[in-house]
Amino acid sequence: MAELVVALDFPDAGSALALARRLRGVAPWCKVGMELFCLAGPAVLTQLREMDFHVFLDLKFYDIPNTVAQAVRAAAQGGAELLTIHTQGGERMCREAVAAAAACRRPPLVFGVTVLTSFGPGEMPGIPQAPADFAGELAGMADSWQLDGIVCSGQEAAAEQKASAPTPPEDTGTDEEPSGGTSGGTDSKTDSKTGDGTNG
Repeated sequence: MAELVVALDFPDAGSALALARRLRGVAPWCKVGMELFCLAGPAVLTQLREMDFHVFLDLKFYDIPNTVAQAVRAAAQGGAELLTIHTQGGERMCREAVAAAAACRRPPLVFGVTVLTSFGPGEMPGIPQAPADFAGELAGMADSWQLDGIVCSGQEAAAEQKASAPTPPEDTGTDEEPSGGTSGGTDSKTDSKTGDGTNG
């Protein structure tokens, strides 16, 4: 089920917390990004938790696997219930982030950022694909790496939802059951394509 997340993107902590106080009981989640976190530090997560908000920490971790895993543990300890990492950090980084989250006393959700929406065609260094195509490729990897969801543009989200939709059964033009019954490989293939969480 979709839940409303309010981005506290303000140039000072006072304004961000003032908006949060006004939204208590209205929006369940608040997002803390780089600017607010750099201004207010980890204390802002505690303040939001004390207002009964769920906290989405959007710092897009991207570093060597061990450093990212340590950052995930620190974020969870600080009160983050959802955080972001860059899927371009690769499989080992993403899997270690997921493992670190799972080992926390209160495991946060880990979402993977695919491609930044600021990139246009030909602007990603060393990557020949169009941004939307590369985002789709990364989204599939994020699912196989057990991330809880992805962060992408609305257009890419629609494409991923379509790609992960169950495949309709093929019309054979006959009412006869194929040999071997109806419980063969089709169902398992459909299930594998409908991954949990890639469009979180």
